[in-house]
Amino acid sequence: MTVPFYNRRAFLISAGLAGAALAQAPGRALAAGLAPTRSMRGGSNNYRPGAPLVENLGRGFFVRGKVLRAGDGAPLENLRIQIWAATVLGGEREPRNHGSVLTRADGSFELEMEQIVPNFGQPHAHLAYDDGRFKTVFLRPVMPSAKDTAVSADFVLQPA
Repeated sequence: MTVPFYNRRAFLISAGLAGAALAQAPGRALAAGLAPTRSMRGGSNNYRPGAPLVENLGRGFFVRGKVLRAGDGAPLENLRIQIWAATVLGGEREPRNHGSVLTRADGSFELEMEQIVPNFGQPHAHLAYDDGRFKTVFLRPVMPSAKDTAVSADFVLQPA
């Protein structure tokens, strides 16, 4: 008997594809609203409360996403999103690899930084919302390849 091989990356990709398919499905039940994002295990590793707002943390790699309100999906402006990762400058604890950005009027955010490198075998970033107006969420998106030059993570926040 052959047992299928599953890993976290395959699971996350499958879950993302399923979510995208549901979001595109006609007749989606709007009465249920947009469900809040759940924190990911391991997402809070090396988090630093109050990481400073930065213009960038280097060049060549982009961390992007969008922040929406649970329920109605309204974009959330001027919320602080902290981003950190292991990069060519050093590990996740390296101060030059930590910074925060504010969301724009459409809820989007972006931070350019140095190239992310594998940490514990996986290239990944950490993102956090922890400002108090909404429930705290930590995300840890894993990249398919260490050669990727961008990663995206979206937040759907529930009021605190």
